[in-house]
Amino acid sequence: MRLRIVRYVLAVLAVAGLAACTSGTGGGPPSSSAPGSSTSSTPSSSPTGLLPDETESPSSKPTASFTPGAPTTPGRGDAELSIIVKPSATAAAESYTLVCTGGVPAAESHHPTAAAGCAALKKNPALLTRTPRTSDQVCTQQYGGPQTATVTGAVDGVGVESSYKLTDGCEIAAWAAVADILGSSGAGA
Repeated sequence: MRLRIVRYVLAVLAVAGLAACTSGTGGGPPSSSAPGSSTSSTPSSSPTGLLPDETESPSSKPTASFTPGAPTTPGRGDAELSIIVKPSATAAAESYTLVCTGGVPAAESHHPTAAAGCAALKKNPALLTRTPRTSDQVCTQQYGGPQTATVTGAVDGVGVESSYKLTDGCEIAAWAAVADILGSSGAGA
């Protein structure tokens, strides 16, 4: 039951984070809008996307982020992934292997949510693709925890190398979108 509550909370955070993470300024549409994507009405009062009382720091430089777009076509569901989840800077890392054939976990998989992870990758093979965050992208300033995750390998023959953290609303949304693949729910897990 606790896992269901955590997943529900993460889903709500993901929706809130996705709304906060859409690029664009003012109430107009983003410069590169995909069909089915939402727009942000959060105004940006400076060219850097910072509010008047904020200053740019090294951490506000563009980084990889989750960018929702039009749904992709289903893939073959073939994947070989190595997933490392680190609960905190001092904790031992959890290491998973996710091997999928046709969207079904193979015997070599050592993963807590292998079936859900393989199904998600078959439905959207580009799920682990992260795009650079634009300088005007606004993310809620919330902290989801010290967890970090790294995913390397291949999905349908395309190389994957993505990292995740829970340092702001955009990163929390990215983590929640791939939680079945990471094998961890993140925030509070």
